[in-house]
Amino acid sequence: MRDGVGGTQMDLGIKGRVALITGGARGLGLAEAEALAAEGVSIAVNDVDRDAADQAVSRLKELGVNAAAFIGDAADEAVVVNLTKQVVGELGRLDILVNNAGIGARPSYRVQDMPADAWDRMVHIHMRSTFLWTREAIPAMRSQGWGRIINTSSMNYTGGGRAGVSHYVAAKAGIAGFTRTVAKEVGSYGITANAIAPGYVETDLIGGFTSEMLAVVREQNPLRRLCTPREIGSAVAFLASSNSAFINGELLCIDGGRREFYWG
Repeated sequence: MRDGVGGTQMDLGIKGRVALITGGARGLGLAEAEALAAEGVSIAVNDVDRDAADQAVSRLKELGVNAAAFIGDAADEAVVVNLTKQVVGELGRLDILVNNAGIGARPSYRVQDMPADAWDRMVHIHMRSTFLWTREAIPAMRSQGWGRIINTSSMNYTGGGRAGVSHYVAAKAGIAGFTRTVAKEVGSYGITANAIAPGYVETDLIGGFTSEMLAVVREQNPLRRLCTPREIGSAVAFLASSNSAFINGELLCIDGGRREFYWG
């Protein structure tokens, strides 16, 4: 055991590895990057916000690891192809991919009122980015006989869906199914693919919740609170570790025990 970001860290056997986190400049992505950096992992931060990415890189370097920003749209094929090559070229390898990039479900729409472009944008950003980065990362991981792919689903899917956000739920359900299939395709190469399904986390994505909505969310959860970004980061670090080598194709719910919910 040793001290790391936010407390005591286990040695997860991934020191010297290289991780790429999409949407890694803030929120869950930054928390995941910090948790991996605490294990001695070099970090490639992908984001569309150059200033935020540069700030994240500076923060990660203060933790004593190599870090670099790779700016571009995580759902643009040409960008993803080019940036994956840049990551391997600059950092020497790619061991861990965390597909975190996404957008929140605001504004919300009932299905009968859903504009097609709102549906397309949601699915495009979440599912297309997850597919593209996974596709491009596999050859690099396969060549070294080791890799970890960690995708981001949501309690909005595992909880049975929530009215008004069918586009978000569908995208997150698709990511869960995609992950299970990828796991079967890449396991023999020494690569595992898993997904996480966070509950409500203290990030900007719930910034539009009223105090009444937040009170309902807390009261409905068995732990009577929201999840913290650091708790998501710790789970991702474990899935990226040597300790999780026989966990493949799983969807890890990080929701405090709340599988279903309602706005009462």
